[in-house]
Amino acid sequence: MSDYQSVLSDASRLPVEDRLRLIDALAASVPDDQPPGLSEAWKSEIERRLNELEIGDVQTENWAAIRGRLLKSYGEVDAD
Repeated sequence: MSDYQSVLSDASRLPVEDRLRLIDALAASVPDDQPPGLSEAWKSEIERRLNELEIGDVQTENWAAIRGRLLKSYGEVDAD
């Protein structure tokens, strides 16, 4: 098993709250000057969504509100 697979396997057994904290920590550890490579399809989708925001066709919603609504509807459920 590769290091990546081993870490993923271990992380998958963590409680949901710990996995979410791990996701946040890993995302924060990626340097801003090293963005991920994106396919042309993703670049087009990002451009489309930015355009929708700029012209006011859609509104943003913060993660806390979305997460609260999901937890209210579904409770804290393990993703496995």
